[in-house]
Amino acid sequence: MLAALAFEQPDALVPPGIEESGALRRLAARAAGEANPRLRALLEAAHGRGLTCLLDDELLTIGAGAGGRTWPLPDLPHVAEVPWTDLRAIPIALVTGTNGKTTVVRLIAACAEAAGRTTGHSCTDGLTIDGAGVEAGDYSGPAGARAVLRDARVQVAVLETARGGLLRRGLAVERADAAVITGVSADHFGEYGVHDLESLTDVKLAVARALDGDGRLVVNADDAMLAARAPATGKPLAWFAQDASHPLLVAQRQAGGPSCGVSNGKLLFAAGGIEHDLGAVAALPLTAGGLATFNIGNLAAAALAAAALGIPPRTIAGVFAHFGFDPMDNPGRLMRYELGGLHLLLDFAHNPAALTALLELAGRLRGGRLALLLGQAGNRADADMERLARVAVAANPDLVVVKELAGYRRGRGEGEVPTILRKALHDAGLPDTAIREQPDELAAARTALAWARPGDVLVLPLHSHTGRRDVLALLHRLERKGWSPGKLVPA
Repeated sequence: MLAALAFEQPDALVPPGIEESGALRRLAARAAGEANPRLRALLEAAHGRGLTCLLDDELLTIGAGAGGRTWPLPDLPHVAEVPWTDLRAIPIALVTGTNGKTTVVRLIAACAEAAGRTTGHSCTDGLTIDGAGVEAGDYSGPAGARAVLRDARVQVAVLETARGGLLRRGLAVERADAAVITGVSADHFGEYGVHDLESLTDVKLAVARALDGDGRLVVNADDAMLAARAPATGKPLAWFAQDASHPLLVAQRQAGGPSCGVSNGKLLFAAGGIEHDLGAVAALPLTAGGLATFNIGNLAAAALAAAALGIPPRTIAGVFAHFGFDPMDNPGRLMRYELGGLHLLLDFAHNPAALTALLELAGRLRGGRLALLLGQAGNRADADMERLARVAVAANPDLVVVKELAGYRRGRGEGEVPTILRKALHDAGLPDTAIREQPDELAAARTALAWARPGDVLVLPLHSHTGRRDVLALLHRLERKGWSPGKLVPA
């Protein structure tokens, strides 16, 4: 509203030839009172100098990060008072897609930091500046982007750009150097007028609008609908895929454009007719010995985005060689632990596509039985929850612990979501004796641990910050105590 009022003249609110009613007069008076000609002049001056702006209800920022300056709207300077020569853009990457966004954001940020640049990133886990957490919570929308871009320390910004923020408030930035779309699968249908995969794909492609002339749209070639629609954006493309022999990647290499995929067991980044070896896939920690194929795609996407930000392939390869050795490199995303002979997988998997990929990995690790925690946010349709349950049952689990997500009921009553999931599991063929229910994520994890025996795989999707914190604390406590399956799980 403020941006519009900065450009509209009050008289324009009343069409010519139409007698002003009392309501129109009041509206015109209010617009005149809120009009901000100084704001309008600053926006025009900034854009005339090729500078981007961030505007909300309270602040105006011209430039970004270390090259930006922010003023409260009531205290805006005159155009002549702005230190224009100090203001500039910084490299920015946007990351969207149904799954993998946070992992790709963290990978790109790690590459930028390894290149010696002070980096800020926002994601569903919070805000991080120069490697230190600033705020916890979901900052995958415009508020998170603005917070990073208004921090005067930031030299490179990597911004998770979720569907909800795009639909509610649009793009938070006017320009970017890279925009990644990890892939699009069915999720959140029925919200904000999005009812099918075609519409959701178009929402994700909105990030392309922020790319300037040299910016790259990084696209998953293995996603057929995305691959078909991305060229229509008219933006320079960078393709990634599981297999470097994918036809789109082959054509891209022949044209000298950037691409990334796997060839002969190695992750290869190609650009300008030169191929760069980013490492043997099985040796990259994030791939779990090459078994986590979804993270191969995330690595390829991050490599292309990092390169678009000017980070050398050698630096990217160095980051990929160690990122993921420490589970806290990527908290909440494919954190792998061995505990008393158990294989534990902690992840955020929150939709059928993500859970399918996680359970496929669990199946490759499986030497004994399989246990799974299952929960869902209340804003998903019943049919989406039923589909999630069918994915769980298809993995032939020996135990499913249904969990309540009290902070994510989102209009549902207490116990309503677990009831839907329990029935869906039963209807899909899972015996009632293999289903248990707990009121929170910590209690669900304790149930799975108490049931387990050596060789079992426990798949622990954790969706709340509190649940993840508490479960990780429990696992570290058990490790210190030398706990093994069959023993009492201490409080």
